[in-house]
Amino acid sequence: MARLDRSLVANVPMFAQLPPEAVDEVLAEAQSIRYPKGTNVFQQDGEAHSFFVLLHGHLRVMKVTPDGQQVVVRFVSPGELFGIAMAMGRSTYPATARSVEDSICLVWPSTAWTRLVARHPSLATSTLQTVGSRLNESQTRVVEMSTEQVERRVAHALLRLARQTGRKVEAGLEIDFPISRQDIAEMTGTTLHTVSRTLSAWEERNLVAGGRQRIVLRDPHGLLLLAEGAAA
Repeated sequence: MARLDRSLVANVPMFAQLPPEAVDEVLAEAQSIRYPKGTNVFQQDGEAHSFFVLLHGHLRVMKVTPDGQQVVVRFVSPGELFGIAMAMGRSTYPATARSVEDSICLVWPSTAWTRLVARHPSLATSTLQTVGSRLNESQTRVVEMSTEQVERRVAHALLRLARQTGRKVEAGLEIDFPISRQDIAEMTGTTLHTVSRTLSAWEERNLVAGGRQRIVLRDPHGLLLLAEGAAA
């Protein structure tokens, strides 16, 4: 297997505190794998055989509830560590990760986790920060789902995605990966019909612009006012 170049991870937070020789050591245990659009990286309740860093593309993380409802938990962007079930004391993955476009991941066997963390404690610190950030985001979404009207939940979801992956374009701030209205419905605990009606109304007000799996925030400040319960 060809040796992976450390330049691949120059901008990956997980490696920020490691000296170059340590990065080489960690990369020596990884392999680079391409996941074509629509491919599962791992499956909910499947054996947690690996952990990952996304180098290119985007992934959708989905969970099916006991009553069969599918929920979009989050999207993974380049540079993110994910699939770290073993760091949470799990032997299986809690959700399914699927590529929404052609994607490339660094993949390590789960059996390497304890050894790598023991040799490089900053990896454990980075992982703790990642888990904490995602827990905080999950708690925020639970509060939103429990207390806010649909319009505010959708506005929060779009703003969160724009902060994560927003790309400036002439029309405004584009969410820089394919995302459907069904995705937004599953992120916000509502229906496709409600999301479609909401976004169509916002398009008429020039708050957003849409297309096939494409959303541009034309007026992010106006959406922020909606999210905070003020008049846009």
